[in-house]
Amino acid sequence: MHRKNFDASHTGPLRGVKVVDLSRLVAGNMLTLQLADFGAEVIKVEPLKGDTLRAFRTEGAEVFWKAYARNKKSVCLDFRHETAASVIASLARDADVLVESFKPGTLEKMGLAPDLLLAANPKLVIVRVSGWGQTGPYRSKPGFGTLVEGYSGFAAMNGFEDREPVLPPMFLGDMTAGLYGAHAAMVALWETRMNGGNGQVVDLSLFDPMISLLGPQVANYQLTGRVKARTGSRSSTTAPRNSYRTADGKWLCVSTSTQSMAERLFAAIGRAGMNTDPRYETNTARLQHVDEVDGIVGAFIAARTLAENLAFFEHAQVTAGPVYDASDLVDDPYVSERESLVEIEDEELGHVAVHNVVARLSGTPGGFIRPAPKKGEHSREILAPLLGERMYEELLGCGAVVDARSA
Repeated sequence: MHRKNFDASHTGPLRGVKVVDLSRLVAGNMLTLQLADFGAEVIKVEPLKGDTLRAFRTEGAEVFWKAYARNKKSVCLDFRHETAASVIASLARDADVLVESFKPGTLEKMGLAPDLLLAANPKLVIVRVSGWGQTGPYRSKPGFGTLVEGYSGFAAMNGFEDREPVLPPMFLGDMTAGLYGAHAAMVALWETRMNGGNGQVVDLSLFDPMISLLGPQVANYQLTGRVKARTGSRSSTTAPRNSYRTADGKWLCVSTSTQSMAERLFAAIGRAGMNTDPRYETNTARLQHVDEVDGIVGAFIAARTLAENLAFFEHAQVTAGPVYDASDLVDDPYVSERESLVEIEDEELGHVAVHNVVARLSGTPGGFIRPAPKKGEHSREILAPLLGERMYEELLGCGAVVDARSA
């Protein structure tokens, strides 16, 4: 795995964009990571105990924090202190984007209502992340991603028909919302910078992005009066499409999203007659006989090891690939050459594996500017010039601010 060094001199296409991030956990951090990777100055304003994302540890290490807080700065602030709102307001006056993920109404209770922030900084883009949005009857309900993944219909689609619905084993709802949020922030910034418009509020729920991922499920229901059953690894639109066990106990995934690919697959495994058999010659017919189709394809794959299957299907130009876990990814030559995963310097662990900057820009690429910050690592750098040295020292002395020296 390639190693990446941090380069404080790196500048990306978002240089000059200042982001104040008040969010906690995954969605907000995913959002601001997209901006930080491309050069925006992202200031994480953490509570005294730090962002909750820091608590997601492996063997004591803040692995999620190291991955999703890279390229950011940390200010550590007591949100309950009487000066907290004025400190945040001061940061927002000089910012382009403010991101928060409090329960709806919290900003208002803090004296930081969006209309007040926009009055002080008319160009400010305020992204409000919550489980259910700022409006509607559920706005005050708890909104962790798990609830949204269930409520949206995602879990009902996921898994096998005769078993329980399956929730994703990762933060799918939060991460999806974070990606949508980064896009929305940039759209709103375009309005202020390119069209001469004013700042605005982005109401980003975790729920709406999950609905968008599900495609025409509700339309299908309206047209048929039926809710599609869970299909495991099968597809409800094409066949064959599944994961198949190999002779050495590994798994191969196969997809035939086009008619020509299905025909090529059947011919390759010595079953060309299926291409003219009324039971299998069309995708609609194959879906109606999917158990038989999977039995035929699965039997062929089960007689060969994963390596043998991969070589066979690559030669036949059939879309098939391995089902990897983390141990496979770190040794894969594609992952290595593409640098999809890289190791970055880490003061605690020496080096730690993280995903690379995702989008590869040819002219102004993103990069690794600084490692994930310690709690309050940049408190003095950011707050002392803003508040004045004397005020900063007073806040530090009474514990309203934490910097790296006292964290």
